Amino acid sequence: MGRRAREARLRKDGDPIPRDGRGETRDAAVPAAAMPLLAWFDPSRRPMPWRETRDPYRIWVSEIMLQQTTVAAVIPFYERFIAAFPAVAVLAASPPDAVMKLWEGLGYYSRARNLHEAAKIVIGRHGGELPSTAAELAALPGIGLSTAGAIASLAFGRDEPVLDGNVRRVVARLLGMRRDLARPASLRALWDASRELILPGKGRETALALMDLGNLVCTPRGPRCRECPLESVCRAHRDGMAEEIPLKVRRKPLPHHDIVVAVIEDAKGRILIGRRPDAGLLGGLWAFPGGKREMGETLEAALAREIEGDLGIGIAVGGKIGAVRHAYTHYRVTLHAYRCRPTRAIPRASLDAKWIAPSRLGEYALPRSNRKIADLLA
Repeated sequence: MGRRAREARLRKDGDPIPRDGRGETRDAAVPAAAMPLLAWFDPSRRPMPWRETRDPYRIWVSEIMLQQTTVAAVIPFYERFIAAFPAVAVLAASPPDAVMKLWEGLGYYSRARNLHEAAKIVIGRHGGELPSTAAELAALPGIGLSTAGAIASLAFGRDEPVLDGNVRRVVARLLGMRRDLARPASLRALWDASRELILPGKGRETALALMDLGNLVCTPRGPRCRECPLESVCRAHRDGMAEEIPLKVRRKPLPHHDIVVAVIEDAKGRILIGRRPDAGLLGGLWAFPGGKREMGETLEAALAREIEGDLGIGIAVGGKIGAVRHAYTHYRVTLHAYRCRPTRAIPRASLDAKWIAPSRLGEYALPRSNRKIADLLA
């Protein structure tokens, strides 16, 4: 296929056009967008606590919290977290339970575990100073390529690209990309374009401008193209495709599971909670014991089976406390909570299980669904 035919096909598909002889994706809209983007950017437009500092530690914490979470949701968690752990050395020296408790309610708890582990690495291997290059940052637990670029540009002023959700959408529309953005070829084109948008010495301003543009103007639904500084060079706007880009990929319906949990009370009125393994879902959090109901089981039979299998004790299942619905990334659940009492072999307290007074539940980091159950108990 000749060059003109290839370019015609790529234009039809809405992909950027290779122009530099090395197969790298380039588009005339990208360099033309850099100047108007920076001219539009106003650093005071979206005041945030982490924009008022150049402290790499605080910017790092904010970027981890902002992964898959909105700014409005993050701000109160960020302020409490920084008040409790004002420096990387304090975070590294803190017990895991204290870190998880401050993260409780923010979700995606592996972020907190990785942040804590990375803090220890920064103290042990980097002399307490966060690395300044994207490559070194990406080697730390919990820091992906986009987060590494954000920290390197925002904290250290490096000319590194970012590609969070907002930036990905802005760049995809700028390029008129009409294909699944998760495809490797799409990601390469998006990264190339994000890097090309950076004028020398303007990495920080470019990153912030792209994030703000995606949040305020180039929104997922109802983009305000007439207010956009990139309107004249945006291929999606030119082609009337802004609403259709990014391409809506059809997803399978999320499966649903019934989960049974036991609020086991001993003769002293204490209840049993267990710590979840670090490696799994909700790792490191404390929770009421239980598990998934299998096909054909009653909720009560499933609960007795799970407790017998996991804890090696028999229980008498009593009245139902309530049901709590919750959604995770890949499935949805309904938690059915029951009051229970042990009938034999009460387990001893250990590192992974504790008998506590119900009034002390507030001291432990629980998954949001379990916190709702605790609220029902209260």
